[in-house]
Amino acid sequence: MSSFRKALKSRQRNHHERSQPGFRNHLGLLEKKKDYKLRAEDYHKKQNTLSALRKKALEKNPDEFYHKMISTKLKDGVHIAKRKDEEEEEMTEEQKKVMRTQDMKYVEMKRVSEAKKIERLKGGLHLLNAEGKQKNKHTFFVDTKEEVKSFDLAKRLNTAPELVDRVYNRPTLQTLKTKSIMGATDKRSVQKIHRQSKHQYKMLSQRIDREKKMFVIVEKIQTRKDLQDNRKKVKVQKEKQNSAAIYKFETKRKR
Repeated sequence: MSSFRKALKSRQRNHHERSQPGFRNHLGLLEKKKDYKLRAEDYHKKQNTLSALRKKALEKNPDEFYHKMISTKLKDGVHIAKRKDEEEEEMTEEQKKVMRTQDMKYVEMKRVSEAKKIERLKGGLHLLNAEGKQKNKHTFFVDTKEEVKSFDLAKRLNTAPELVDRVYNRPTLQTLKTKSIMGATDKRSVQKIHRQSKHQYKMLSQRIDREKKMFVIVEKIQTRKDLQDNRKKVKVQKEKQNSAAIYKFETKRKR
């Protein structure tokens, strides 16, 4: 029983590492075991790295080639990556112009395709309730000022006062009397048509934004292509997210 009591962790004494003695405080903190372990792990890690590099250098194949050799140079025994302006030109200026022309033609082709899709969508949608659309005006002429004051628009259009503000589908009073009120099935079909129309308008808005962005890309590519000429130019406006940079080129008389 006494041996079991001695084995209990609750009755055991906590053995702490001693701190730095008072007369050695000027030497700093006394290194503990956890500090030693960190220092030993760091030392062994560095030694293993040096051993691996030494082995790699001994087993290196002098005839081995890798692509980093092209973009680096040796300076004072250290490999330094070359800058872009120091690298050899792989394409001539003429080749770069052709490449930019091809890029511009491709983007312009996609822009024209997007514009055709926009026109096709506009042909299928009436754009009656589109935002930003200029409201149509319907002018009525009367003979006297008294008629202007007593003018009743709903009576003139022969419709209910609640339907006067509607741009389309404005039935007359005769139609409202003769036609029966639509049932639940008709309401569901109308709601479905409304959802489809809303989706079509959303697609149209997205395509218009995409076409505008492609137009800006074409302008920026054309500007970069024009900058490759050796003519003197002055920057008038900086390049922005929604517009290309504007340059003023020196006028050159053509022979």
